[in-house]
Amino acid sequence: MADDAPFPEQRSPIDASVPHSARIWNYWLGGKDYYAPDREMGDQIASYFPEIRENARGNRRFLERAVRFLVAEAGIRQFLDIGTGLPTASNTHQVAQGIAPECRIVYVDNDPLVLAHAKALLTSTPAGTTDYLDADVRDPHRIVAAAGKTLDLSRPVALMVCGVLQFVPAGVPDVEDPAYGIVATLLDALPPGSYLVLTHPTSEVRKERMVAAVRQWNTGGGARMMLRTPGQVHRFFEGLDLLNPGVVSTTLWRPDTPDIGKSSPIDDFGGVGYKS
Repeated sequence: MADDAPFPEQRSPIDASVPHSARIWNYWLGGKDYYAPDREMGDQIASYFPEIRENARGNRRFLERAVRFLVAEAGIRQFLDIGTGLPTASNTHQVAQGIAPECRIVYVDNDPLVLAHAKALLTSTPAGTTDYLDADVRDPHRIVAAAGKTLDLSRPVALMVCGVLQFVPAGVPDVEDPAYGIVATLLDALPPGSYLVLTHPTSEVRKERMVAAVRQWNTGGGARMMLRTPGQVHRFFEGLDLLNPGVVSTTLWRPDTPDIGKSSPIDDFGGVGYKS
């Protein structure tokens, strides 16, 4: 996006003068909804951690594969996608409705920039539905109540929580991490037959270099990010039947046929769990 390009009527809450996490992520994904400060911060991080673009794109491709599995093989027709981010290629509704046009999708985000672009997310096939909810992941009860106006919560739903919980801090040591309670509350509202699709950044693969990249990210003035270990990511799936190959680097989760044996691990870890 050009630096002087107009936004819709929600422009006022959007500050283009400082880097913004969603816009930086959009830049790394090859999108066009960013400003000069976002590009500069993105390039600064990528200059000493070029794999950050690979992390962003690997996470997106994981989402595509997971949605394809859920629709084509598991028969899921409803999605609750939390932490939507800016629209790019292969959004959840595009992948799902491309296979089954009747799919219903509710996107959730509390970012004014995403709200400004929400109309792009609301494009649906005539047979299906997409909706957008302006809400914070830390308010799961409100999310469930509002999502129930579009989704039939008596029927299976795929809960998508990809790349958002790193912005929910763990809080005081020895106190329960609120991120686990958020996911548990959301899952409790969904019936058996539902699925959880979840990803989270770690430092498992590139160790201190990833830690340094997050440290640099946190100087940018946007939402602060934290890492969790693969074991901590695995804990989000407690009580669910974890599908093979379990919690792994997202590039290694059921790679497409051309990528089998060629995909390299990245520091985004995730998996898919089934609520029986």
